[in-house]
Amino acid sequence: MTTRVEQSESTNGTATRPQWSVGDEETTGGLPLIDDATAVAPRDARALSKLFFDRLQELEEGTPAYSYARNTLIEMNLALVHFAAGRYRNRPATDHEEIMQVGTIGLIKAIDRFDLSRETEFTTFAIPYIVGEMKRFFRDTSWAVHVPRRLQELRVELSKAKEELSLLLDRDPTVCELAEHLGLQEDEVVEGLVAANGYTAGSLDTPYSDSDGGGADSEGRTLAETFGACDPALELVEDFHSLAPLIEKLPERDRRLLRMRFGEEMTQAQIGEVMGYSQMHVSRLLSRTIGRLRAGLLPEE
Repeated sequence: MTTRVEQSESTNGTATRPQWSVGDEETTGGLPLIDDATAVAPRDARALSKLFFDRLQELEEGTPAYSYARNTLIEMNLALVHFAAGRYRNRPATDHEEIMQVGTIGLIKAIDRFDLSRETEFTTFAIPYIVGEMKRFFRDTSWAVHVPRRLQELRVELSKAKEELSLLLDRDPTVCELAEHLGLQEDEVVEGLVAANGYTAGSLDTPYSDSDGGGADSEGRTLAETFGACDPALELVEDFHSLAPLIEKLPERDRRLLRMRFGEEMTQAQIGEVMGYSQMHVSRLLSRTIGRLRAGLLPEE
């Protein structure tokens, strides 16, 4: 058997709030039976929340009545999640549904930890929980590269400082000016600026066009195709410079031998015919000459 919760009336006799049936003790714990809690007006939700919180403290966890009271509180206060999510509506690359889900987790945590004895409005208590979960979600998922929380917070401070100083100086601030403005060391500012590069990441398959080139070759290329590659021959430059004076000190015969073997790429047999030596003697001469050059390149112990 159910009774009715009377609606309040205004001075002219018209109803200002809806009326709800009061369910049985086992199912609802004697609380109003609300079919669609998400449709409850914010003003009514505040009043009903106090009633539901007060009864929730008396109900045994795990019972149908406890589940009804807790779930109804969540649904009645989803407007708080919508309110908090509204401030992030224009945030780039943000899924509103994901923000709502994360904010609902914060709402649930607030409901489970709220205590009426603190004499605090639930709205005041819940908003920090909801916003905190949203900020944690952005911190954990928005960065393309994971960086420590300290650097994530420093990025926000640097962004604000750069905006303020740019207005004052009418130019981009230097690292020294940013450090002085924030009361940090210059190396800390540099670390924060470097870490900020990890917030977003571009694809190497992004189409790239060199506006300065103006040629047809610049069309249809990707960003990856514009990156240069390391030339293995560059590693030999230093060796060549070190080797040149050593070769100059060699006798003419040894220099000629090296020129024919490595410059003209002649075989040992061909060199022997030209110089009148046997192939075995050419091999010994080459080995001795190369050994002398190698010893000259190696550092002395």
